[in-house]
Formats: sequence, C-alpha cells, structure tokens
Amino acid sequence: MASDALSPDDVDELARRAQAGDSDALEALLSAVRPRTLNVCRGVLPHLADAEDACQEALISVAAKIGTWNGRGRFTSWLHVVAVNAARSTYRRLKRQAIPVDVAPAERPDPRTTSVIAGTRLDLLEAMETLEREHPQLVEPLLLRDVYGLPYDEIAGLVGVPLGTVKAQIHHGRRLARPMLRATE
Repeated sequence: MASDALSPDDVDELARRAQAGDSDALEALLSAVRPRTLNVCRGVLPHLADAEDACQEALISVAAKIGTWNGRGRFTSWLHVVAVNAARSTYRRLKRQAIPVDVAPAERPDPRTTSVIAGTRLDLLEAMETLEREHPQLVEPLLLRDVYGLPYDEIAGLVGVPLGTVKAQIHHGRRLARPMLRATE
C-alpha cells in the first residue's frame, strides 16, 4: 500500500496507532511511506543504492523513534526530517569511507561539483556540512525550505521555533551558504 493511495489523515492515523503499540499499523505505515522516504533520500543521494541505504536507515529510525512524533503536524512532515537526516548521515559515512584516488592535477575533477558518490551535488552537501559545524540551527530549516520546499509554518512546527525565527534562520543560512555554492550554468 503506497502512501499516495492513503490520504494524509490515513497516514497520520496509522502513525498514531503505531505509536500506541499496534505492530500491524507500524508495518503498514512503514510500507506506505517507503516510496516517499526513498524520494527524499534520492534528493540528497541520487545514486539509487546509496539512497536505498539511507531510506532503510530512515525507516529503522521511524520504527524506533515514532514516539517522538508529537502528532501536531503531519506525520509526513516529521518523516521528511528523519529522511533528510538519514540521507545526510549516509553521505557523511560514504565520504569517510571513500578511498582517495591519486589523479594527476590536470586530470583531477572539480571537487566542488564532482563526487565519488555517484553525482551527488557535492557543493551543496559540503556547504551544509560547514554550516552544521558553525551554525547547526540553520541547516535543518534551510534544507527543508530550499531543497524540499516545505512551507515556513510547517518548518516552524517541525523545529519548534516561532515562524519569524525560522524565516530569519533561513535567510541567514542562505546568506552564509551562497558563497560556498558553485554557480550552475
């Protein structure tokens, strides 16, 4: 059963039942949201195998931490945050595991745009890594707005800060990230 076949209210109801300990509801919920979760992960990790790893990690997190969904916003919005975090975690793991290739300088690809991880938008991921080290509160709102297009009010509910603060964080994050991003032709 795909989440597209379920209404948002149906997904929320499955999540509430799963929170209450209904293992059948949890199984149905995970099956229903898997395609959405994979799509979110593919937005960060375009290589299908990497995205599938991140999706699996996200679904495990959902099963383990479903009790942390507060039920005020849509379950799928909470899921979005879990999936983005799983994809970024997978990216960091793959980056640590990457074996440097000794390439002559003239043949070395531009490291801002070419990834050893199958075409990932490396400049964006590196910018988010830098922002996370220096301004961790800016990363999640910025990704949720500019990469995934969530509305400001939904982001405010997800991160638990006032709407004006979210807008300011996103504006500040954009200003800091812009110089780190390579212009796309």
